[in-house]
Amino acid sequence: MTLEQSGEQSGEKSAAAPALKLDGLALWLVERGMQGLPLSEQIAGFCQRVFDSGFPMKRVSVGMYTLHPRYGSHTFVWRPGDDTIEHIPRERAVVGHDIYLKSPVHYLRSRGLRTLRRRLDGGDTEEFILFGELRAEGFVDYAAFLVPYDLGQAEAIAKAADTVGAPTNPDRALDGIFFSCATDHPEGFDDGQLDQVAQMLPYLALSAKSRLTYDVASTVLETYLGRDAGRRVLTGQIERGSAEAIRAVIWFSDLRGFTKLTDSLPRDELIATLDDYLEAMAGPVQNNGGQILKFMGDGLLATFDLTGRDEAAVCGEALRAAAELRRTFPVFNEVRRQEGKPIMDVGLALHLGEVLYGNIGASERLDFTVVGPAVNEASRIQTLCRPLERNVLISSTFKEAADEDNAAADSGGLISLGFHALRGVREPQELFTLDG
Repeated sequence: MTLEQSGEQSGEKSAAAPALKLDGLALWLVERGMQGLPLSEQIAGFCQRVFDSGFPMKRVSVGMYTLHPRYGSHTFVWRPGDDTIEHIPRERAVVGHDIYLKSPVHYLRSRGLRTLRRRLDGGDTEEFILFGELRAEGFVDYAAFLVPYDLGQAEAIAKAADTVGAPTNPDRALDGIFFSCATDHPEGFDDGQLDQVAQMLPYLALSAKSRLTYDVASTVLETYLGRDAGRRVLTGQIERGSAEAIRAVIWFSDLRGFTKLTDSLPRDELIATLDDYLEAMAGPVQNNGGQILKFMGDGLLATFDLTGRDEAAVCGEALRAAAELRRTFPVFNEVRRQEGKPIMDVGLALHLGEVLYGNIGASERLDFTVVGPAVNEASRIQTLCRPLERNVLISSTFKEAADEDNAAADSGGLISLGFHALRGVREPQELFTLDG
């Protein structure tokens, strides 16, 4: 791929520079891709080897789409002499902003081009926001390349140019890489050397794709299954019925008043409201070491794994999470009330027991979750939050495992609410709540 073949170029011709010594670089990239090295290591290694071969690039940017609930793309920026490569995850909200609309990558995509070349030390170089920054650093020549994985899809990618960071289908997440480089060498890049670098970019793209595919799969599994569950599935625990018995703290929380809102709120406002409240419920769990296994409508099931850990310490983490929820939820509701938005309350049950943790479901549609009597009991306890007028209910089993000193220090201690019957449980159970 050359600038003359598929893009634009500018700049005056000069005497040809010596050819770069890039022998073995393609094989090096393939080997690193097969090893699945992190993207930052692959890109930094490639850039350093190209620079050491005599190519005068002083700044390199490599970008690619990804599948992530928050970020739509990754950008890696390399400079010679820096100990680490800069990694910039791009928010999906970048779509429509000038930082993207006035960028080289948007320019190439929107025009169906694959290369771009600009001199920065003369003429009109303000068409891209980036160029002002590069000129301020003393760069004089700039080159950029789009390297699609599927050449046949390049035209379709161009038609979807305005959706960077927000792929509309799974294939967009792995559609190729964007590579740019800049130099402060007075004569700029040599055309022959630049073409040599361009010939190496498909190998870099392939090497990066091998790791990016793994990263995307890992992100998707963690997003939908949870951190530990996603890791287990990705490492091969995918057979139906493959489950293990573990002891865990069970967190079962539910919103009060959501059913009423479903009948009164417009669809988009209802979804936004639910998302905001689930975020408010999820934060304390994630801040204190818990794993969210699933959202069930307006409810949340999470665990604090006790495997190989001190039970009192894990119970302390769960209590801190419960205290954080009880402390932050009224503040969250007050902000919504002042904004004229509908509000809901929350009920939480903390229980402890043995659960089956693994793959449950049909032969071709599985759920990686926890099941067992302890999960059912946690659900039954949670349903008593409303009649007992408490936001947090704690089982006697949990209370016995918790360190009372830690409980008092971190969450105000536990107080008994007496014995209560649980549906499906033979004997009444003593329940507790956070003091205060």
